[in-house]
Amino acid sequence: MNIDTRIKFRHLLCFLEIARQRSFAKAADALAVSQPAISKTLKELEEILAASLFERGKQGVTLTAAGVAFMRYAGPCVQALRDGVSSLREGEHEAGQVRVGVLSTVESLLIPEVVRRLHQRHSALVVSVATGPGAYLLGQLRVGELDLVVGRMTDSPDIQGLTFEHLYSESMSLVVRPGHPLLAAGAAALGQLGDYPLVLPTAGTTIRKHADSLFVQCGVTPSRQRLETLSPALSRRYVLSGDALWVAPQDAVCLDVQRGELVELQLGVQEPGGSVGICRNSALALPLAAEQFCAVLREVAEAYREGLFS
Repeated sequence: MNIDTRIKFRHLLCFLEIARQRSFAKAADALAVSQPAISKTLKELEEILAASLFERGKQGVTLTAAGVAFMRYAGPCVQALRDGVSSLREGEHEAGQVRVGVLSTVESLLIPEVVRRLHQRHSALVVSVATGPGAYLLGQLRVGELDLVVGRMTDSPDIQGLTFEHLYSESMSLVVRPGHPLLAAGAAALGQLGDYPLVLPTAGTTIRKHADSLFVQCGVTPSRQRLETLSPALSRRYVLSGDALWVAPQDAVCLDVQRGELVELQLGVQEPGGSVGICRNSALALPLAAEQFCAVLREVAEAYREGLFS
């Protein structure tokens, strides 16, 4: 069957922006048009497709089953056109580019090494890295704004319909600054954990569940003084400036511990954490630069698993 020529680029942009923002008002702002214009454009698309693409609710709009099915093709279609236009701009076709969403679990150690090795091997390569909560990054991947997302995300409901490749499993660590009072407390340290401020991943994230599990295993009620953030830089600076405890993924603090800048508390319990890996949208063909990124990422992850890289 031929493509219905009534479907225009603006219809696809409108659909994708509503799906991304989960709000007609926010989609209108993002596209710099009025909300009635957004509603009219979507209505035109739904009439052409003879299907309802969104359900309205108190929490915003969500994709219907038909909307999810259409998303699988609309996102890659728009991104392919964008890539085609970009490839013809002067000079841009000579350099590859990969757009990667990076969760905090791999931001500090794994990704810098991957980028370093890539730039050693390729004279013209742009690695564009986006950070943020897993739900946001997976949403960007779903609509074709990112080529890959790397990190710990298998427990997220937003991964449904995407493809995940396991790289390694990683545990959580509880770290403090050198000279922290708990380091001299010995066996009593476990009972004193609730007396100090905490640095935790943002509530509602996959990694937060593993952080909370560590305290459950210890049988300790966590402190109500908390800094909740996904930023390793902010977490590190706050912990070094006082007596806070940081529940962190192992590779976020590995180098700090090796250099003696942070110290891991040995509690006799371990939270195994989750699976770190690569997530991609299988409906969208990976550009060559993204394939190269994946190859080096697998190489670095293998060295990490075997203890050869740190």
